[in-house]
Amino acid sequence: MLIPFGLAGVGVLGLAGWSAWAGRKAEEMVPVDGRFVDVAGARLHVVELGPKEAQGPAIVMIHGLMGQLRNFSHSLTRHLAQDHRVILVDRPGWGHSHLTGARPDLAGQARMIAELIERLGLEKPLVVGHSMGGAVALALAVGHPEVPGGLALIAPLTQVVENPPAVFRGLMAPPGVRESIAWTIAVPMAVAFGPRNAAAVFAPDPVPADFATAGGGALAARSRSYQMGSFEVRMARDSMRALVPHYGALRLPVAILYGRGDTVLDPVLQGERTAAEIPGATLKLIEGGHMLPVTHAAETEAWLREVLGRIG
Repeated sequence: MLIPFGLAGVGVLGLAGWSAWAGRKAEEMVPVDGRFVDVAGARLHVVELGPKEAQGPAIVMIHGLMGQLRNFSHSLTRHLAQDHRVILVDRPGWGHSHLTGARPDLAGQARMIAELIERLGLEKPLVVGHSMGGAVALALAVGHPEVPGGLALIAPLTQVVENPPAVFRGLMAPPGVRESIAWTIAVPMAVAFGPRNAAAVFAPDPVPADFATAGGGALAARSRSYQMGSFEVRMARDSMRALVPHYGALRLPVAILYGRGDTVLDPVLQGERTAAEIPGATLKLIEGGHMLPVTHAAETEAWLREVLGRIG
């Protein structure tokens, strides 16, 4: 009777060891790019680009679920950083940022970003948020209205989503279960189905051949990434319910960019509805899917420069 349990234990230990090894390999493929800044509850990995004395507001970029800061540096920041100060940050618990406290909800992440902006000495930056990073940017504007000079939201999560997109439903494990999954099947599944999942997130646009490295995609295939993703998918609904009622009180420039073909988030619900709820907000629709900073970088940059012109 004990033999099957013994074999199962060996199998679990083997999967945990392999998952740890795969995580280290992912971090070798996508090493640290910048420096670390300590804030309450986290040690944030930050990359600073462009001249510090550049004219106009600095740009702070916040990535989305299962992402990291190379989602922006892959294609978008090359030209922007020639004449603007650009700050890229791995959100708490993502990329190479490490939590030193409990996993934060949207309001907690916004507080950390506000502290980072203060520590970097940035005055009224343009805060760019992609996908879940858009929700963090909105939480920053609601909870710390004195910090951002404006918001530029790219394919953002802005409204309550009762059921997560199909590509993220595997993250719905509850606490206690997610840890077991993270150290057994999560990483092998991420490696096996990573190309298929990436294709679903990028659709209808193609996934760049170098996205795993230059775009930071490999870092999603780690046990801790699964745990953070599972936490965020489950946390987002309640956090968004608390956030949305405050949109009417926002008094800063807010611009939203969406791809008409986005299959991850609904441009009508997340774009049109939110633009109508925030005073003075604008919405621009372009051809493309969810990963506009990577797949439609030139159009995204042109739009960002328009937004900068309105707050600069």
